[in-house]
Amino acid sequence: MIRRALLAASHSGGARRVVQTAPFARDVARRFIAGETAADAARVTADLTGEGLLVTLDVLGEDVHDKGRADTNVAKYCELLDRLGTEGLGARAEVSLKLTAVGQALDEELALENARRICAAAASAGTTVTLDMEEHELVDPTLRAVHELRRDHPTVGAVVQAYLRRAEEYCADLAYEGSRVRLCKGAYAAPEAIAFTEKEEIDKSFVRCMKVLMAGKGYPMLATHDPRLIDVAEALTLLHGRDADTFEYQMLYGVRPQEQRRLASRGAQVRVYVAYGRDWYEYFMRRLAERPANLRLVARSLVSARL
Repeated sequence: MIRRALLAASHSGGARRVVQTAPFARDVARRFIAGETAADAARVTADLTGEGLLVTLDVLGEDVHDKGRADTNVAKYCELLDRLGTEGLGARAEVSLKLTAVGQALDEELALENARRICAAAASAGTTVTLDMEEHELVDPTLRAVHELRRDHPTVGAVVQAYLRRAEEYCADLAYEGSRVRLCKGAYAAPEAIAFTEKEEIDKSFVRCMKVLMAGKGYPMLATHDPRLIDVAEALTLLHGRDADTFEYQMLYGVRPQEQRRLASRGAQVRVYVAYGRDWYEYFMRRLAERPANLRLVARSLVSARL
């Protein structure tokens, strides 16, 4: 119930105004967000990669409905990628891109062309792009874009959300050689006919999907903070004889940083999902929905601020 309420609030203009104007809300959001500028993102990236971690960067500003904002977001990604290349960070940092940030709501071809521009900038910086997955209605067009972009940029990553009932099918289709696939639980609301709604069901789907990806020939990117799922992943690496450089774990910036470093210290590849930008509200609310325990961080911050 809490998860559904938070996801609903992520689309509420009234809730947005309350949260964004609430005292100390920005400070709490910084728990999960690296800052507001490309310079902030590059600084955090340098710190994380210096500790042996990998990074994927998300320029916040999704769900745009005019071409001007889409063009602005493309420019922000190109600025970021140019900085990554200039500072020699491209080998350990990629970018994550939501197609709704570059015009998908306006025109599918416009978004694809904008994504091509970002992929070209990534290639120049010595890195690549993963296409984030969004609302369930956008799964098919986003996967179409992945396949189109891979014609010229074969390392473009795809994302599968385990909460979707077709997740295992998507994984089977994507588990081919050279295919980079991020598996996550999913942070959006969807009808029960399309998605699992109970945590136990989603976890079971995540395990089934992991089995498909780890048995396949692709490059799995396992996005979870759940210690039980990490244990299953480690067992699957042994079962399928996977070396550490044939898959990676992914975790969110600000969530279980000690576990990120523990896994990396044991030789695992661990990539941190780092978001930055001024349009932080929807991303912040989804992080709370994914892990309602994070609400305690908000409560503690507000109580501390009043003392």
